[in-house]
Amino acid sequence: MDEEARNGHPRRATAVVAERLSEARWTLIVSVAALVALGMAGDPPSWAVWLAVALVIAVAALAPRRTVGQRRADQAAANGQTVLDTLPVADLAAAVPDPLFVFDARGVVVHANAAAAVSFGGVGQGMPLQMKFRAPEMQQLIQRVLATGIPGAIDYAERVPVERVFRVEATPVGSDTGLFVIIFKDQSEARRIDRMRADFIANASHELRTPLASIAGFIETLRGPAKNDAGARENFLQIMQNQTGRMARLIDDLLSLSRLEMKPYLGPGSKVDVRETVESVIGTLTPLASESGVVIVRELPEGPVEVPGSRDELFQVFENLLENACKYGQSGGKVVVSIEPSRAGPDPEVAVSFRDFGPGIAEEHIPRITERFYRVDVDTSRAQKGTGLGLAIVKHILTRHNARLSIKSKVGEGATFTVHLPVAKT
Repeated sequence: MDEEARNGHPRRATAVVAERLSEARWTLIVSVAALVALGMAGDPPSWAVWLAVALVIAVAALAPRRTVGQRRADQAAANGQTVLDTLPVADLAAAVPDPLFVFDARGVVVHANAAAAVSFGGVGQGMPLQMKFRAPEMQQLIQRVLATGIPGAIDYAERVPVERVFRVEATPVGSDTGLFVIIFKDQSEARRIDRMRADFIANASHELRTPLASIAGFIETLRGPAKNDAGARENFLQIMQNQTGRMARLIDDLLSLSRLEMKPYLGPGSKVDVRETVESVIGTLTPLASESGVVIVRELPEGPVEVPGSRDELFQVFENLLENACKYGQSGGKVVVSIEPSRAGPDPEVAVSFRDFGPGIAEEHIPRITERFYRVDVDTSRAQKGTGLGLAIVKHILTRHNARLSIKSKVGEGATFTVHLPVAKT
């Protein structure tokens, strides 16, 4: 062993020992091969030749195969380093899933990983980083880390071509390399979810606060000016009952959404007869249709139509859509319910449609109509005892069923809500 190995450098000593053993192994193989060559010169070969051949095969079979990584580790140990010390910057940067730039003390890009090229195309080696990111907060971050060598982090937003939010961290690489790293962690999805959660809480609070304020006002009136007015008392109590019923429906819908979000996606085993389910829904809502002055017209096939899914959840979807058609399309006098095969998607589907002949929906409202608490007409929705969550529940259930909802409407000509369900495989 060399002097460094004898003086207590274990990695160096290990590498030297391994190297010596490797050399000895190959020396043995070469020596035996020479003996074989000499022995084969005789005719016939002696038993010593066959013994040498067997020894060569055994040594070769037992010799460990060293991978590229093992050879790199041995080479690094021989130099008193770790494998990490021998890896090039590009290899380390490629292992990072987030966009990452390596730049030097002048702020010039030395390397950009693949994620950076995808997210921020056009930033190549040799380009000043501050030429690409001109936002004041990015300029200050880069200047600060170059001047002080102290790591820093900021929130950085881009609004074109799409809105994105990043948590940007800049830090020096080691103490004397002269290199720096800046990494972009995409926070867009987390911010979007936080915004949705905040909007949902605000909307739910508003929807609950309105009937509560109404009930509180009526109670105050009944305890004061209308204390002995029997007619006013009866009227106010009826309104209070309606408001508490509205709150109960809203809470039920919120709980329904929560339960749906907690459920796992449906397994492929269960099947539902769509025709039978739609018939049950029509039977359930026939009294409501009669009260609204609406006739339900059936356009259903003769035999069963099977799709994968949960009967209870699809019943809830069809009930919601038919109830909406009867309530909001009652001026048209009828609702047509149809089931037919469809090739609107890449695979065979079953299309279940609910068409009303009411006032219809303006085109600008259609993309948002399935959002939670979104209403085309707030006063009409509340008059029909709507919570603003029905179509959001429908969309959530259909997503679980690998299905979709399409909406077609023209103002004055009614609306058609169609559920597209995949055909059950036989």
